[in-house]
Amino acid sequence: QGQLVESGGGLVQAGGSLRLSCVVSGRTFNSCPMGWFRQAPGKERAFVAAINWNGSTTIYSDSVKGRFTISRDSAKNTVYLEMNRLIPEDTAVYYCGADASRAGRTFATPRKEAKEYDYWGQGTQVTVSS
Repeated sequence: QGQLVESGGGLVQAGGSLRLSCVVSGRTFNSCPMGWFRQAPGKERAFVAAINWNGSTTIYSDSVKGRFTISRDSAKNTVYLEMNRLIPEDTAVYYCGADASRAGRTFATPRKEAKEYDYWGQGTQVTVSS
């Protein structure tokens, strides 16, 4: 069994920044694409950003492109989401997911669909005040 643990959420004013971390353990997640998603109250889980196994390919939703940056540090088994110029619409619970079914496939590109991710963390709350 694998485990993903997110941290770094909190309350921030509009225009501020936060860095989320997702520490993975229990499986070889270093060889699979990883993604960040978010879920606001009353809404479905939505794609935010994803990264391939070695960090050479990243994709973003249009709503965060240019403001958020996803990265990973394999030595620390950690995936990050750097969030800048936050706006109230970014308020949500943020989840880290692992596309573990494609672990070891070095040409696997990151994906936007939540259903493609096999493991999830418990989420971390991000609240942006206006």
